[in-house]
Amino acid sequence: MKDYKSEGNSLRAQIKELIIEFMKSNYACQPNAEGLTQSDIFRACGLDWGDQEKAESTKQQYWVIAVLRVLENEGKVQRDVMSKRWRVT
Repeated sequence: MKDYKSEGNSLRAQIKELIIEFMKSNYACQPNAEGLTQSDIFRACGLDWGDQEKAESTKQQYWVIAVLRVLENEGKVQRDVMSKRWRVT
């Protein structure tokens, strides 16, 4: 029997790693740089499914906020309070 919860947890870990790798490799996301918005990160990492009925692109990115907040709690990224852009710590 397939363990869907385990597979989902694995996918979440992979996406978390994808996002942090992207941010570490992007000049705009470096500690003293301007940072990127969550939507920029979402799209650059290939997570946008395009506009779908009742699931427009802008709505799809909300779960990426959770990933960024987890990374923030782990001390790996930070969000600038004024610009609301994200960068690595």
